[in-house]
Amino acid sequence: MEYHNPVLLKESIDGLGIKPDGVYVDVTFGGGGHSREILKRLDKNGRLFAFDQDTDALKNTIDDERFVLINENFRFTKRFLRVNGYKKVDGILADLGVSSHQFDVAERGFSTRFDADLDMRMNQGNKKSAYDVINYYEEGALSDILFQYGELRSSRGIASKIVKARSEHKINTSFQLKEVLSQFLPKAKEHKILAQIFQAVRIEVNEELEVLKEFLLQTVDLINEGGKLSVISYHSLEDRLVKRLIQNGMFEGEPERDFYGNFTVPFKKDGKLIIPNKEEIKLNNRARSAKLRIAFRI
Repeated sequence: MEYHNPVLLKESIDGLGIKPDGVYVDVTFGGGGHSREILKRLDKNGRLFAFDQDTDALKNTIDDERFVLINENFRFTKRFLRVNGYKKVDGILADLGVSSHQFDVAERGFSTRFDADLDMRMNQGNKKSAYDVINYYEEGALSDILFQYGELRSSRGIASKIVKARSEHKINTSFQLKEVLSQFLPKAKEHKILAQIFQAVRIEVNEELEVLKEFLLQTVDLINEGGKLSVISYHSLEDRLVKRLIQNGMFEGEPERDFYGNFTVPFKKDGKLIIPNKEEIKLNNRARSAKLRIAFRI
């Protein structure tokens, strides 16, 4: 298995401000690139916990007594840190989205490049797959998903076409779905629109935005005062949630103000938004849409 170079490696780890004897969490272990860099900066008293729900990632585990890899979704970060005896940590790193490995393994069904069963499950133990979303969701729900998660203006038309096609025969593979939707895929925009459709279905299958919200709220309780949160996102829906938590401590509305118009938030941003340079994008195409936000716990 090949896991590509970790995105914004130096910037994201520098942003954590690693204390040699600190306790850190990498909630998206993947190929372990970010975790290995954190371990390099820890002394013998430091500790690193990593999470990954994908069993493929377990094959990349690190043989180091300071390291623990937990095969769980990062929505359960607080629970499993407590199981391991920790209520507070000094920093948390998240590299969101689908790993390069998941995109490159055809049978996982994440990529528009390959003909594969409609799957898209990050945790292969989960029951719901892309097949279920495409073949059994009601038209209105399917349209909403495509509009909200894929930001597709033609979501109603696409949903209607899918429902009509599946009434004649089930849609089993990515290329069958592509064929069904051919009228919505002009050559000049085919890849972009397909990517939006796949993104929408993938987010629904894995409950990605709900999971991200649960995780981000947990960081408020988990990170020590002065500790750091370092998050890399890959599309506007993720980045918006990260930005809102850092700015307001909530995802919707505005925080309550006191009599003088002041309000308190759990985090303060540390520096400006960071994006990859041209050289990194050239070496690693996955980096092209990455955005890194860093904040410290007040």
